[in-house]
Amino acid sequence: MHIAVDAMGGDHAPAAVVAGAYDAAVKDGVQVLLVGRRKDVERQLKRVGKPSHLIEIVNAEQVVGMDEPAITPIRRKRDSSIRVCCELVRAGNAEAMVSFGNTGAALTAAKMVIGVTRGVERPALAAVFPSKGGRTIVLDVGANVRTKPEQLRQFAVMGHFYAQEVLGDPAPRIGLLSIGEEEAKGNEATKQGFKVLQETGLNFIGNVEGRDVFEGSVDVVVCDGFVGNVLLKSAESMAALIASMLREELSASWRTRLGFLLAQPGLERLKRRTDYQETGAVPLLGLEGGCFIGHGRSQGKAVRNAIRQAVDYCDAGLLRKIRSKVAELHEQEERLLGAGAVREAPVA
Repeated sequence: MHIAVDAMGGDHAPAAVVAGAYDAAVKDGVQVLLVGRRKDVERQLKRVGKPSHLIEIVNAEQVVGMDEPAITPIRRKRDSSIRVCCELVRAGNAEAMVSFGNTGAALTAAKMVIGVTRGVERPALAAVFPSKGGRTIVLDVGANVRTKPEQLRQFAVMGHFYAQEVLGDPAPRIGLLSIGEEEAKGNEATKQGFKVLQETGLNFIGNVEGRDVFEGSVDVVVCDGFVGNVLLKSAESMAALIASMLREELSASWRTRLGFLLAQPGLERLKRRTDYQETGAVPLLGLEGGCFIGHGRSQGKAVRNAIRQAVDYCDAGLLRKIRSKVAELHEQEERLLGAGAVREAPVA
C-alpha cells in the first residue's frame, strides 16, 4: 500500500513533513511517496536518517501557497505537489493522499482530479471529537460552507459507515446540529434537513445542540461546513486553553507541583484525547480515493499519525464500503422517484 504525501504543504514544510513521513516509513512500515521538489525533499531526507527503500520521491516542481486561490492546482499550477498527489491516487499508484497545505486547494484538486463517488454531490470532512466515555464524529467541518438538505443526507450516510468502523457501533446514533432539539428549531435548511434525515432509515435521533457533541449522547453529528469548522476550531482552542490553565495552576505552589507529578499519567491521557496531533488529519469522505487533510501547523508527530490514519482507512476498506452503500442508496432513490415515491429504502 502506498500513501502519497504532499511534502511541500504546511507551515513547516518540507522539514516537518519529511520527518514525519520518514518515521511512518521506518517505524510503521508504510510505503510513502513523498511528492515535492526533489532537491528539497532529498536534502531533508539526508537530515533525518538513513535512506529507506519504503520511501520514494515523486518530483513536483510547483508549490501552492497557503494564500493562493483554491482553483490554483487546476488552472495555474498543474505540476504542484497537491495536484500530483491527487493524480497518483487517481492512477492507482497510491491508495490515499495526505496534505497539510492549502486546504481549499487540496479539496478542489481532490474533487476534480480524484473524482467524487457516484451519488455524492459534495464530499465532506469528518472530524473525530472526544466525548464522555467515547468519541463523536462531526461532518462536515469545512469542505462545504453551504449545503442542501439532500447533501446533509449524504453526509449522514457517509458518517454512518465511517462511525461503524471508527466507533465499532453497527447502528450509530445520528443527529442534526441545530440551535434546539425541537424539530421546528433552526434555519430553513436545518428544518428541511430534519425531514430528509427522517426518511433515510438511519438511526436518526433528531436535532442535537453543540453540547451534545461532547456529552456522548450522539455518535455522528451532521452540519454544514461553516458551522462545523467553527465548532472544530473552537474546540481545539478550548482544549489548548484548558491545557494552558492547568499548567499555570499546577505550577502555582510546591503543593500543586507535587499534585501535578501524581496526576501526570492522567494528564498525559487527557492530552492524547484532545491533541490534534494524535489524530493528524481528517478524511474527505465521498471521493473515489483516500484523501486526508491536516493542519498547516503540523509537525512531525502529526504528519506520522496522519499517514497512519490514511493506512487504517484503506485497510478497513472504508472507501469501498461507502462507495457501495451510497451507490446502492442512490439507485434505490432513483427507482423510487421514477415510480413517483419519495420515501427512501432503509440503510443496512
